[in-house]
Amino acid sequence: MTVILPAQDIANLITAQFPQAVIEFDNQAVVIKSEFLLKVADFLKNNQALSFNYLTDLTAVDYYDYFEVVYHLSSLEQNKILTLKVRCCDRNNLQLPSVTHFWKGADFMEREIFDLLGISFLGHPNLKRILLWEDFSGHPLRKYYLQ
Repeated sequence: MTVILPAQDIANLITAQFPQAVIEFDNQAVVIKSEFLLKVADFLKNNQALSFNYLTDLTAVDYYDYFEVVYHLSSLEQNKILTLKVRCCDRNNLQLPSVTHFWKGADFMEREIFDLLGISFLGHPNLKRILLWEDFSGHPLRKYYLQ
């Protein structure tokens, strides 16, 4: 049976490595600062005690005041899962580094988020629309899209 790791335990491990990285955590997820995403991703994937080697899902949410990108990670060897969240607070400059060099499965999921919410992933190998046509105006999953 898959085990959900307590977010507090993961937050403590991340904080031990990167003291300023964690914003908050709850029972389900750890929220980190965007500037630490690549360091934390590398730590979670390559630390032998954690070994989160599979990106199960990647999505994003528009909360009006900020966007949140949600990474669902799995350790196939240890049969454990983790939810990691990163906030983007500047609606006019939505950028995060791409995690495609850690998890190849992020490729299409980052493109989908770019297409529907307008969050750019710096360093992505082929960041372009995946669901909508190139001349489509806007990003339809943003809260203010139809207003």
